[in-house]
Amino acid sequence: MPKQKTHKGTKKRFRITASGKAKHRSSGTSHLASRMSQKRKRNLRGTSSTTASNAKMIREVLAGNSY
Repeated sequence: MPKQKTHKGTKKRFRITASGKAKHRSSGTSHLASRMSQKRKRNLRGTSSTTASNAKMIREVLAGNSY
């Protein structure tokens, strides 16, 4: 049987924590931020975790390969 390949797009966007949760960067932080309020930009900083059901799918697609 062939091995399952890692989904490279998912690998670039998510990181699995030690407890099995998936961390990700908030969307809308790359560019065009001048039109946002300071409060909105401040709240988009840092990382957040996904829901448990999404974390399960992300772990399967990453096939054990996370940064």
